[in-house]
Amino acid sequence: MKKHLIAFSVALCASFAGGAYAADGMAKDAYKSAKDKIEAQAKSDKKACEGMKDNAKDICQAEAKAKEKIAKAELDAQNHPGARADEKVRLMKAEGEYEVAKEKCEDVKGTAAACKKDAKTAYDKAKADAKQAKTAEAKKS
Repeated sequence: MKKHLIAFSVALCASFAGGAYAADGMAKDAYKSAKDKIEAQAKSDKKACEGMKDNAKDICQAEAKAKEKIAKAELDAQNHPGARADEKVRLMKAEGEYEVAKEKCEDVKGTAAACKKDAKTAYDKAKADAKQAKTAEAKKS
């Protein structure tokens, strides 16, 4: 009976230790698998843009790149959580939106410069918000 209790205790401790490791970050294999999946999806998204022409193709490619950058930043945030990782995700989202907005502005007749200026203003605000959110998270910790 005593041996069973000791074996159970050892097994229980090992399961908690494994859970603690998983909480610190993803397993290498899971991270690599998720990253490979993101890259395969990005390749597929970019390939879908090949049949398009002119600025529609540029917009599609910008969206595909943004989606990939955001997904990788989110994966890194899952692997190494924290305020810095959250800020990177927010920055990648802002950058992606900005790149797509710039491409879409090229379709605007006559006011493309104003459109790009508005996109830059929105991007700068999003960057400032991301930094402010990181500071607020750091103060909570």
